[in-house]
Amino acid sequence: MACTENLASDLFSLFLRMHRMMNKRLAEQGASLARTKLLLFLDRRGPSRAADIADFFDQAPRTVTEAIDGLERDGLVVRRPHPHDRRVKHISITEAGGRVLGETEPLRQELIGSVFGALNDDEQAQLSVLFGKLSVALDAQDASAN
Repeated sequence: MACTENLASDLFSLFLRMHRMMNKRLAEQGASLARTKLLLFLDRRGPSRAADIADFFDQAPRTVTEAIDGLERDGLVVRRPHPHDRRVKHISITEAGGRVLGETEPLRQELIGSVFGALNDDEQAQLSVLFGKLSVALDAQDASAN
């Protein structure tokens, strides 16, 4: 059991170190990882409700609303009425948001590449399989808890 505890601790530590490194490097460019991830989400998924964003990032709705408020103030996102439900607003990335993402996303990708580049292609494939197994185990735990 101690071995699995060490693995979990090592994985969490690695994640935190990568997260801190990305935040630091992006901050040097005048950006933040949180803003970059939110812009990337909107760029990939298209217009989204704040509730859907909060669910995806497992964040409190108020936290996401505050982040969206800041991005909107900076002209990086816009809120638009839902076409069929006037109570709902869709958040979309703006052209300016796309430009900011175009500046920050390459740095984020470079940092990820530099870490995982320490593994050869076979090791990366093996790690992907192992992450998949862990994901299935988490899904099973989640399903049994509900």
